[in-house]
Amino acid sequence: MRIAVTGSSGKLGLTVVRVLREAGHTVIGLDRVGERGPGFVQVDLTDFGQVIDALAGVNDQHDGVDALVHLAAVPAPGIRTDVATFHNNMAATFNVFWAAVRLGVEKIVYASSETVLGLPFETPPPYIPVDEDYPARPESVYSLVKHLEEQMAIELVRWHPSLSITALRFSNVMNPEDYAAFGSFDSDATARKWNLWGYIDGRDGGQAVLRALEAAPAGFDRFIIAAADTVMSRPAAELVAEVFPDVPVRGELSPHGTLLSIDKARRLLGYDPQHSWRDEV
Repeated sequence: MRIAVTGSSGKLGLTVVRVLREAGHTVIGLDRVGERGPGFVQVDLTDFGQVIDALAGVNDQHDGVDALVHLAAVPAPGIRTDVATFHNNMAATFNVFWAAVRLGVEKIVYASSETVLGLPFETPPPYIPVDEDYPARPESVYSLVKHLEEQMAIELVRWHPSLSITALRFSNVMNPEDYAAFGSFDSDATARKWNLWGYIDGRDGGQAVLRALEAAPAGFDRFIIAAADTVMSRPAAELVAEVFPDVPVRGELSPHGTLLSIDKARRLLGYDPQHSWRDEV
């Protein structure tokens, strides 16, 4: 496929581009900044004219795409003001989705976020491990936008039944160079409780995007994408008992298994995380 990837110069974007190219796809990166050359187009995604023009074709770069991966965003709360985050992220996602619809691009995979699950869990989750079955609980403007993006996708696929939009609720993205710090987490169980001690290796994030492009049918669906384990050396059951003693636990917790359930992604997308921080330190 010819695949446009927005946010191609970001932490996850760089890895996704590499994974897709290694799988044999042609990738056109779209971002505000990036290395000039074949396979990259500089675009302001808050400008609809630039977005639809970039997806339709750019000189000798490409003459249209078959699929779209949308990763571009202000990537977390607190980086810019709430208003700036909302205006940037909401406008960019609408422009990207709407341009794809106008151009007949029927396969979209995009970065939603674990934050819609209720992070930082100042109000405890309804149960552990968390999954996609309970309603979104945004607790920041950044997360609110992620929730609204999912709602927008639901309506777009209703209007366009052949359209496929997959929301990947990525956990905290990590690369191998980040793992040296993980050993310090064990001293305070509350320091990483904000996302139930979760993370995602960027390489497995790329795998999830690839699997969604290959497997997702028409319509909308959402998937938690996390590593198979936690960031902690301490057993998961011990962490839950200490920090969330009143939260119901569903099923038996494996010693270091993720508390961000990836069962749905495994079952429907064939997602199978291959990387753990434990193998890197």
